Amino acid sequence: MFHFRRFSDASTSEKLLDTMFLITIGVGYLFALLNLYYTHEGRDGEPGLSVKDVTLAYYGSHNQTRLGAAINGPMAPNLPNLAAKTTILDWIQHGATKEEFESNVNPILQNNCVMCHSVESGISGIPHFDSYEHVLELTATDTGATIPALVRVSHIHLFGIAFILFLIGRIFILCELPVMFKRIIVAAPFVFLLLDISSWFITKIIPDFAYVVITAGAVVGITFGLQLVISIYQMWLYKPKTTDDM
Repeated sequence: MFHFRRFSDASTSEKLLDTMFLITIGVGYLFALLNLYYTHEGRDGEPGLSVKDVTLAYYGSHNQTRLGAAINGPMAPNLPNLAAKTTILDWIQHGATKEEFESNVNPILQNNCVMCHSVESGISGIPHFDSYEHVLELTATDTGATIPALVRVSHIHLFGIAFILFLIGRIFILCELPVMFKRIIVAAPFVFLLLDISSWFITKIIPDFAYVVITAGAVVGITFGLQLVISIYQMWLYKPKTTDDM
């Protein structure tokens, strides 16, 4: 008769290694959620993260420029005051001339934005404010995330998160649980990760798909958390039933 390994068969050292890995990954996931929040919150001009913020991130506003959307949303805290924000918005509204850019707008960007928005910063995927021509490109209508940007972020997420889910799943299958429940919890985060990332591209065309982005991401997080918590519980607190107990 075959005997499948469970946590009850693992040594203390092995359980300690698995536990520290799960805790570290869990903390990393919390920081990933914070990063997601601070990246997208406030795009609609209101505090907090909303469905509209997610819609604006992928679909865009289609009635506002990219630069205007940024300083009305996630980049607003980087400006020193409301006057600086108004100066940039007025410049966009009045035709984005080079003369007004050099006299009024560029000093604000150089003092508050160029440390990140430049080649020297080494940050990839963000526009550069090193010339009038580059900034002028951002005064076009905001159409949300570009396809190249989505492709770049998608392949990073798929490789990185899938690898993490695999390792967590390998630990989780050592739990003593109903087989069907385990299979669902192990497979679900992969399925909804694919749905989540696919929805980014669909939301760029159909803005209401932002709800699918949020729902799929939430399911990934819930199933991720269940695997982590249940695994740690069964490693250290769960007492498996023996034949003497039956």
